[in-house]
Order: sequence, then C-alpha cells, then structure tokens
Amino acid sequence: MPVQVSWQVSWARSADAHEGLLALLDPVERARHEATVDPASRDRFLVGCALSRRILGELLGVPPEDVPLRRVCPTCGGPHGKPRLAVRAGYDFSVTHSGDVVGVAVCRGAQVGLDVEEADTALDVDAAARTALSARETAAFYALPPAERKPAFLRIWTRKEAVLKALGVGLRAPLRELEVSGADAPAAVLTWPDRLADGPRTTLTDLTVDGLHPAALAVTTGAGRERAALGVGKQPGHAGP
Repeated sequence: MPVQVSWQVSWARSADAHEGLLALLDPVERARHEATVDPASRDRFLVGCALSRRILGELLGVPPEDVPLRRVCPTCGGPHGKPRLAVRAGYDFSVTHSGDVVGVAVCRGAQVGLDVEEADTALDVDAAARTALSARETAAFYALPPAERKPAFLRIWTRKEAVLKALGVGLRAPLRELEVSGADAPAAVLTWPDRLADGPRTTLTDLTVDGLHPAALAVTTGAGRERAALGVGKQPGHAGP
C-alpha cells in the first residue's frame, strides 16, 4: 500500500526571537547559537530551531525540547548538516531563512525541501545566472526585460534549491544541469543532472510569503538513490545566490 504524503509549511520572523526560546534547544543547538556572532543570523537560527521543535513536538506528541534531532554534515561530519529526526517517525522537515523571514516545512511519507529568498535582496543577477542557469534557462532569462530578470531569477533559484534540499544535498549538485520551468510557468523539473538518470519523483510548488518574497516547496520520494548518485560529501558546497 503506498504511503500517504502530506505536508505543512509555517512561517515566522527573526524578530520573534526571545530568550525564552533557548530552553527549547538541545546542547548542540545552544552551542551553535552562542557561537554565532552576527545578531541577525543568531536570531534566525533560534527561531528556526524553536519553530521546528514546536511543530515536530506536536506531531510526535512530545515536548518541543524533547524532539530528538541530529545534524551531521555530509562533508566533514560536524554538527551543522541538514537537521533530521534521530528516530524513524516517518517525518522529514526543512528549514529556510532569508532576511527576516524564517520558514519550516514538515512532510510525512517523503523528503521535503523549502527555500525562500527576500525579494529586495542585493543581487548581481548576471553573475548569479552564470552560476545557476542552464543554457536554455539563460536564453529565456535574457529574453526578459531587465526589470523582470531579478524576480524571475529568484523564482527559479528557490525552485532549484528546494529540490536539492529535498534530496539532502544542498547546493553540492550541479545547478546548471538541474533545469526547471520558466518563472511564468507552473513549477516543474524539466531536466535532471545526467547522474540522476530519469530523476526522483518530485512535486514542486511555488509559494509567496507576505505577497512579496518568492519561495518554493519540493516533495521528493525515493531520494536515497539520488543522494548517492549526486555524491553527497564528495563535492564542495556553495553559498546562496
């Protein structure tokens, strides 16, 4: 019998951070919070952890501070990889933040990836396009009027990053080989990197936060083979757009 897949997305602000949320974090999270120098990054991390724990705690029927989470970097083994449940409970989740926006997606029965980008973020769109877009995507991108290129790029970027987060590889995959539909078309993966063959079964959904900030949600099944094919831990990661 196929597993039923369901998902939910919750949004918060980094301004929601307050000292009382620290009680929800485990020792590893508190250490990372204390070691984060930039106040804005520290607040985003705290809100993301607290929001994840509250949602997962409700689903698992345990207090937020008792939700068993683990973070293992696939490259170095350090405690800063994608957070995952340390028990087999059938749930996957993804945390994202950009500027003041913090989001958490939780999915039952499949892997999930969530990404958001601030609409007014400072961005060299030409340099970003050279890094992230395929030849076909680049041609479509430069066919747009200059004023439309930045929002179009951010829409495409959120789709790609959401898919790679769902696979659990982040930005270690070849972005230019992962081709998605144009910004004005329904979200879909058109071409996968060669090493993924036909690609995993993926549902891609466009979201918008506060009617302004582009976001995307990817729900992927059968991602274990894809993680291995992409060589998790064998390629260097990249920064945001």
